[in-house]
Amino acid sequence: MSRRWSPHRLRPTLALALVAVLAAAGCSGAGGGSSDGGDGKSITVLMVGNPQMEDLAKVTAENFTKETGIEVRFTILPENELRDKVTQDVATQGGQYDVATIGAYEAPIWSKNGWLHELSSYADADTGYDRADLLPPMVTSLSGEDGKLYAAPFYGESSFLMYNKELFAAKGLTMPERPTWQQVAQFAAQLDDEKAGVSGICLRGLPGWGELFAPLTTVVNTFGGTWFEKDWTPKVNAPEFVAATKFYVDLVREHGTPGAPQAGFTECLNTFGQGKAAMWYDATSAAGTLEDASASTVAGKVGYAYAPVDKTKSSGWLWAWALAMPKTTKHADAAWKFISWATGKEYERLVGSSLGWSRVPAGKRQSTYAIPEYQQSAAAFADLTLKSIQEADPKNPGMQPRPALGVQFVGIPEFADLGTKVSQEVSAAIAGSTTVEKALTDGQKLAEEVAKENR
Repeated sequence: MSRRWSPHRLRPTLALALVAVLAAAGCSGAGGGSSDGGDGKSITVLMVGNPQMEDLAKVTAENFTKETGIEVRFTILPENELRDKVTQDVATQGGQYDVATIGAYEAPIWSKNGWLHELSSYADADTGYDRADLLPPMVTSLSGEDGKLYAAPFYGESSFLMYNKELFAAKGLTMPERPTWQQVAQFAAQLDDEKAGVSGICLRGLPGWGELFAPLTTVVNTFGGTWFEKDWTPKVNAPEFVAATKFYVDLVREHGTPGAPQAGFTECLNTFGQGKAAMWYDATSAAGTLEDASASTVAGKVGYAYAPVDKTKSSGWLWAWALAMPKTTKHADAAWKFISWATGKEYERLVGSSLGWSRVPAGKRQSTYAIPEYQQSAAAFADLTLKSIQEADPKNPGMQPRPALGVQFVGIPEFADLGTKVSQEVSAAIAGSTTVEKALTDGQKLAEEVAKENR
């Protein structure tokens, strides 16, 4: 069956307008704030509205503030809005936040621009932090060209396929440990049940380089496509890129969830967590919420498999949501105390003991996987998460050499604009208001302009 949606209005994001700022500031040093000893008793923190971050906001007052006397004022926003807000503040040296959530895409670029405090010296001087315990892929993805750490990982992730074991059993289906995308499509067709209100699969359709194109770029990679070849030749309308995108769009339109063009990570988390989708391909970090019976109706019913593949052996992405300190902060020491506490080993024990071990922000420290309570609670997904993170290769994520680092993104400043604009067109294709071919033909023209700037 085919589910069609009316075209939706695509809102422009502030991040697009800021690309010129990003490019112009790339060669300039940071201005603004000072490290004044951190005497301030109040700091401002900007965070993405994912469950792990919301948990952090819940436990801060009764733990961090109670211990240190430092009040923390949080601003929590959805992913796309967070990207707009943090880019605006950091790129323009606004100085509104002492700590901000950024990711593996921003950290190397923004460190090169001189917008962030390096954190290596803080971590090395903090005897209780144990920097060596951080997983190497997370450290690498959050470090600058100088090898210093510019953001501390709050949680790390790859991607994998989540599926409802009860629905699979009812149909007599068995999920392979390493499924192909063709097998996933077949499963989706067999499990799609419109009368029961269950979709075959949930996949992101919400525009955004970090929303729709996070999963879709991994599909492009494993189908043999790439945004750019090593010499910056753009390949957005190449047969492999087109085939991967058409496969994704067709799968969503035929067996995806209603309202898919507006569905991002949070919407799919809610849909799958309420038993309304048989499968979901997305971040490994989602598993903790899915296994929390207070937040999910499918706790204990979820199976996990490696990211689906086509031509490659693996295809999972690599990402870290991390806490960074903009150069403009006037409370650097207080900001580091909060970062150290929130990304330290004892914080994970605090979350486990007070909120539930499945809700630990994992994927960043080796020691997490040695905690008996966490091993027991996360038995269904912990090992697969760790192996998926270790398998992800940001240097060689596909079938050909790349000009920049990144599995689900291209590690250049212009990609935020490029990826978001092309995602708007692909989302429109999901909505039925354009075609994949036209979306990627237009995307190729945008990619050609980006290539000229980087050759």
